Amino acid sequence: MFHSKASLSPLTAIMSDKPNMREISSFDKTKLKKTETRVKNPLPTKETIDEERKREQSH
Repeated sequence: MFHSKASLSPLTAIMSDKPNMREISSFDKTKLKKTETRVKNPLPTKETIDEERKREQSH
């Protein structure tokens, strides 16, 4: 079903690949919630890798 832009109500959001710069410039970052970033699966340290290699070689 095809609708022309003229038939859309003024409250309907129109999708576009170009951002509305007016909305971006008026965005209030102070209303965002504070979050704490946590690493779920941290990478092993060099020491841990070396220890595992030594264990593998001794078996």
